[in-house]
Formats: sequence, structure tokens, C-alpha cells
Amino acid sequence: MAGNELTNIQIYQRKRSFNIGVILFGVIFIYLVITVLAYITGRRVSVYEVREGSILKDTAYTGIVLREEVVVTSDTEGYVNYFAMESTKVGKKTNIYSLSTDKLELDNQGIETGEVSEEITETELTAEDQSFILQKAQAFSDSFREEQYSDVYAFKNSVTDVVQTNSAQSRQAKLNTLLQNGTEGLTVYQAQTDGIIIYAIDGYENLSLDQVTEEIIAKTDYESVDLTNDMKVYAGDPVYKLITSDVWTVAVELDDAMAKELEDKEYVKVRFSKDNETTWGAFSLYNTKDSNLGFFTFDHSMIRYATERFLDIELILEDETGLKIPKSAVTKKDFYTIPQDYLTRGGNNNEIGIMVQGRRNSIEFVPVTVYYRDIDTDLVYIDMNNFKKETVLKKPDSSDTLTLKEKASLSGVYNVNKGYAIFRQVNILCESEEYYIISNGNDYGLSNYDHIALDSDTVRDNEIVF
Repeated sequence: MAGNELTNIQIYQRKRSFNIGVILFGVIFIYLVITVLAYITGRRVSVYEVREGSILKDTAYTGIVLREEVVVTSDTEGYVNYFAMESTKVGKKTNIYSLSTDKLELDNQGIETGEVSEEITETELTAEDQSFILQKAQAFSDSFREEQYSDVYAFKNSVTDVVQTNSAQSRQAKLNTLLQNGTEGLTVYQAQTDGIIIYAIDGYENLSLDQVTEEIIAKTDYESVDLTNDMKVYAGDPVYKLITSDVWTVAVELDDAMAKELEDKEYVKVRFSKDNETTWGAFSLYNTKDSNLGFFTFDHSMIRYATERFLDIELILEDETGLKIPKSAVTKKDFYTIPQDYLTRGGNNNEIGIMVQGRRNSIEFVPVTVYYRDIDTDLVYIDMNNFKKETVLKKPDSSDTLTLKEKASLSGVYNVNKGYAIFRQVNILCESEEYYIISNGNDYGLSNYDHIALDSDTVRDNEIVF
């Protein structure tokens, strides 16, 4: 019996254990898949970091210089030698030049005349002059940039001025020695009035503003004659000229677009290419049948350019510094405008908000964000999306009410510093083809190093930006 007994064996299923790790991994995997899909299929929001910058809008022209000039002529024949250095201010009765019957060899080491036997040597550069030139050379070498090649000419002019001054002083010393020794046939002539002395003539000394033409500005057939030492002159020949007024004008030819842009301006900022100096000039426009002539008048600094009949200038129409942002980042948004008096503070956090009138004249405090405050009109801009149309506001501590309906738009960008898009107002100062310069320090605007959406069309208010 025992051998025939059947054993009753029952197989039980093993109880599966609960694995929290697998579940967590699955959740994370699903999250990653969704995130990747959202990134692949979602709109791209490129971010731009705001930095300080500037925009300079200038236009270059070559213009003719008009001044009050008096040409002085010789009353007799002889060889001319000059006492005064060119482009210097001389007073009335100042010794300007001498005429001699014979040519004076003042550039040699001695003076070859029968009247004077003593040797007068050329004056060498003083230690002070040499030190000045070395300092200029060192400063030029340290600061030179290829894009500022005009600095080369400024350095050259400063060195030339020192050498010419030294040479002129040497000649003056020799002339004075001849005068003291009573050299026969030597006559000295003095200035009849004060002014800035120039040793060149070009025929435009008496040119008036109404005689300027585009051909003259273009230097058509222009010639200038230098008046030099040891030059033979005859009675009636020019020996020098004086600039007798500090008021001077630069005339340029403008195209139609520039003439239209400048027609309402009274003053224009000008940079002189010769030495990169800038100043403001009074502007006037004269339109002819074939051209537009612009006149820029100055009452100072003329001595810098006294030897120049034609000057290269730049009209600086815009020169602004501020925060530089791309034009693609700027958009416009509409807001409700309300008087500032309707703002108050309330709520648990003492927030800024407004009092909204509800049903049965109930009053509810609603927090608001002020996007801009107009100082001139005393109006503040609040978001339209937070209120229904025709919402009635109540003025704090008053029975006055206001229905929301007045609207205005603001130019702005979307700030994404906090990971979501927040509209920020911008005040545009000037622009180039791709960028705006906006004002800095605005309580409702941007600051240096803020991050904004590069393209305003790719983002919406309060949208999360990855």
C-alpha cells in the first residue's frame, strides 16, 4: 500500500518582489524621451547677452574753406624774406617781411654780404625741443593703430612745427643782425593790422558764399602759389596774406538724401580728418538747380586749419553710447494706461496693485506689474491680459472710478534671465542696419549683461525658455 500511494505535490507560484528601482528608471526614461522630443519638435529660442556699445553714423565730405582774407602786395621790387612763421597770430606793427636789392643767403652758415663779416651759424634744436619730439614719438609708437592711420599725419605735423619754428627763429635772428648792422638796401615792412599770417595765395581769397559752386568744391582747375623766402617780387606782387577773423565756413556738396536729412538742423557735429578734432558748426543749406550746398560755420579753432583751402570732414549725425541690442529682439506690445494715482499697495506682501470694483460695488485688490511710467503724462502701463475689457477701477481714498479702455504700445524685448520670458521696455536712442542703442539705467528696462530673446517672434509672454 505504501508503495502505491500517490504523493500529492502542489506547486505554488513564487511571489514577485516589488522593485522600486525599475519603476524609477522607467519614469526617468519616459521623462528624458519626452524632454528630447519636446526639444526636437519645439521652437528654438536663441539668447543674446546685452552689452554696452555705441553706434557712430558719419558721412565724409571734402569742402572748401572760406575766410576773411586780405592779400598784401609789395610796393617795390626786391628779394623777400620773412620774419613771422606761417599760421601764427601777428599784431599790428609786427615785422612781417623784408625786401632787399640783393639775395640774402640766410640758409647758409654765414651771411654773404659786404656789410657783415661775422659768422652766424644755424640754431640747433634745443634739449627741450629734442625731448618734446622724443615724447611725441614714444606716445605715437605706443598708441598707433592701423585703423587710425591719420595719427601719422598728426605726429608728422607736430614734429614739423618744431623744426619750422626752430628754422624761423634762426632766420629771424639773422635778419635782426642785418638790421642792427644797417645793411644797405634792406627794408623792413610791418603788418598794417593784426591777423593770422599765411604765405600762399590761390585766388579764392575774396570768394563769397554765394559764389561757391560744385566745380569749385571739386577743385576744378585749382592752383595755389607758395610765397617763399628769397623769392624775387615786383611792385604789385603778393607777398603774404592775413586772415582777419575767427569766423570761417566750410562749404560741401550734399546729395538729395543728406540735404533732406539736414534741412531742419541748425547745428551739426563735425570731425576734421586732419587731426580728428570734433566740434559743432552752425548749418545752413542752399539749394540750386543742380546741387545742394551745405555751409558749416565755426567761430573758433580756425588757426588749426589756416593753411588749408580744402578740408576733409565727417558729419557725425549719430554718436550714441548705451546698451547695444539686435533689431530682431525688439517687438511692440499693447498695454492699458492708467493714472499713477490709481496704484496702491496691499495684499499679504504689500505689493503694488489696483483696486478693482466688482459686483454690488465690492472692491478687490489685484496685484499688477508696472511695465513703464511716463513722467510727462503721469501714466503707468499695465498688462492687458490680466483684466477683462471695461474693468472698473477705484481710486484709493477717493470715490473716483476709471474704466479700463485707454491703450498705448511700448517697444521692448523679452528678458529671459529667470528662465521665462518677461517683457521689458526699451528707449531707442539711435540705430544702425542691424542694431539699436538703447538707454541704460531705466527702472523698467534692461541692464548690462541681461539675457534677452534674440528673435522676439520665437517667444511669448511668460513662456519658459530652456
